Amino acid sequence: MIAADGFPEEPAVAWKWKKDGARVRKLTDPATGEVCAEIFDSRVEDVDLAVKAAEKAFRGSWQKTIPAKRAEFLAAMATKIDALKEKIAWADCWNMGKPLQSGRGEAGNGAGTFRYYAGLLGSAGGQVVPVAKEGFDFTIRVPFGVVVGIVPWNFPFPIACWKTAAALAAGNCVILKPAQFTPWSALLLAEAAREAGLPEGVLQVLPGGGSELGDPLVTHPGVRKVSFTGSTEIGRHIMKMAANDIKRVSLELGGKSPNVVFADADVDKAAVASPGAVFDNTGQDCCARSRILVEEGVAERFVKGFVGATQKLKVGDPKKEDTELGPLVHQKQLETTESYVEAARKKGRKILCGGKRIGSKGFFYEPTLIVGCEKGDSWWQEEIFGPVASLRTFRTEEEAVQEANDSIYGLSGSLWTLGLDRALRVALAIESGNLSVNSHSSVFTQAPFGGVKQSGIGRELGQAGLEGFSEPKNIFIGKP
Repeated sequence: MIAADGFPEEPAVAWKWKKDGARVRKLTDPATGEVCAEIFDSRVEDVDLAVKAAEKAFRGSWQKTIPAKRAEFLAAMATKIDALKEKIAWADCWNMGKPLQSGRGEAGNGAGTFRYYAGLLGSAGGQVVPVAKEGFDFTIRVPFGVVVGIVPWNFPFPIACWKTAAALAAGNCVILKPAQFTPWSALLLAEAAREAGLPEGVLQVLPGGGSELGDPLVTHPGVRKVSFTGSTEIGRHIMKMAANDIKRVSLELGGKSPNVVFADADVDKAAVASPGAVFDNTGQDCCARSRILVEEGVAERFVKGFVGATQKLKVGDPKKEDTELGPLVHQKQLETTESYVEAARKKGRKILCGGKRIGSKGFFYEPTLIVGCEKGDSWWQEEIFGPVASLRTFRTEEEAVQEANDSIYGLSGSLWTLGLDRALRVALAIESGNLSVNSHSSVFTQAPFGGVKQSGIGRELGQAGLEGFSEPKNIFIGKP
């Protein structure tokens, strides 16, 4: 297999998971379009084996493991992730086309998530409830048992950690299903768990096809909860399957987030910051602020700053240390991006920067800005998941809020204004699960993250993440 800068020629862990009859699948490097590794996929029959192993582990030692001991396991996993940081960064670089500097940051985010939940276990608890009868009433939170985490390909390692750390902290056993394109770093998470001494069966990783493994995992009667991050279409499918046995679900789905810039904002700062808010991860981000709304009087100034900042972005080989944007994950994603931009051209919309593929090798595409968009344009309303931003102008605050909310999605967004009253008023009016004011930061380990409308249900991260993997149980002790 391909090697670079001393990185192992074969993905660590992957070959260790071989089972009789397992199928070998080739992984593609999006920067070259060439095979970078081989992996042994799990089989459908492995689903039942994994659920039974998880049930055995839960009913055995894990259910009886006290929170303080679980916290020790989580802290140990964080330390092991730190030790594997470089391998994790390279894995997602080869596997997904993620620039090394981003991969290292995301590995650090994963370790930080485990440390956060290790610390949170020291303060999480229930409550004493005064009731209308003599006795003692209290609540505790109890784990579901066996839970499934289905992870997307765009942020394969940190989202795997978000789900796993919170679920383990709550006392569950976890079966992790990574995206079929990007299983490598999830297998490294399994390696960290094993090295940290996590008991057998408490965390399992099943690489393989999406619906082929995902559907039987969701419908398995031994699975009590499914946490899914991915497209809205697949989220609907999971909800329907889970409804058969009233299985708990949390869904973090698509997005088409607004970036609203008022004339009273620091327009230059907003313009320079906004390319990163949409083009980071090559636009493959459900939080991408790809619908830009700018007040008419400052639109020309904003566009000039935005285009200038975009043209300074370093797009190229993700294996180079100075690269900021890498390729799209696969050929289909490149073709999808191209189709939206070509549709805009045919409609006569102006493309002020980007708008074409880079080179003939790999799946690279220029960061692109489309202006003069109409409300009904597909590239304005639909999630492209590529480096494409669309821009419209507005005249009034009421119009800006209406346009921001004119979407089936409601995951994230940004608002730029120096007026405190307006910031609070508009932030409350925009329909989204997360919103940033004079910033594009909206995801923090310590704070809840999730969407409204067709962007999903439930929350990850923060205290809400821990609660999402447990249920309240009320106990009343009557007077003897």
